[in-house]
Amino acid sequence: MTAPISNDLRERVVAAVSGGESIRAVAARFGVAASSVVKWSQRHRATGSVRPAKMGGYRKRILEPHRDFIAERLAQNPHLTLHGLKAELAARGITVSHNTIWEFLRSQGLRFKKNTVCP
Repeated sequence: MTAPISNDLRERVVAAVSGGESIRAVAARFGVAASSVVKWSQRHRATGSVRPAKMGGYRKRILEPHRDFIAERLAQNPHLTLHGLKAELAARGITVSHNTIWEFLRSQGLRFKKNTVCP
């Protein structure tokens, strides 16, 4: 992800638009997109600032509340497959992708058997 454009440039762009220059002329002069000039001007009118909004953030894992159930099922049945775990979660009304389950298991340090063949 790229970093936001500096506040200094944003302020100069907004000042030029406020001074009466057209959006396209300001965009060409400062080498930015016309859509950026419009958005920065709108943000300045609405909030009084041209600072960018927060980027990124923390996303809570959807399976976190079900960690105990998943760990218990893996302890009860060490040969449980990813598909089997997904089916059991779906039966409980938790519909997630295989990748979501895989990433959750990896982040929690939990392991599971990758196939249904038992020795």
